[in-house]
Amino acid sequence: MGFWYFLILLMGIVLLITAFRKQWMPSKKWLASLTGVCMIAFSIFMFQDGSAEIMQQLLNQMNISF
Repeated sequence: MGFWYFLILLMGIVLLITAFRKQWMPSKKWLASLTGVCMIAFSIFMFQDGSAEIMQQLLNQMNISF
């Protein structure tokens, strides 16, 4: 599982770097930056101890089962 979280972290970093280096419209730049930050935050959260239990409780409260 850690491999996938690391992959999400790398994709978020690449997305942030791409958003600041390319000459995009401000709306695209804002969306790409926000998506990159969310991906980085999610992957760092999932690397923490106990995050799987927190996600399990959250999904159970929303009545989502896998």
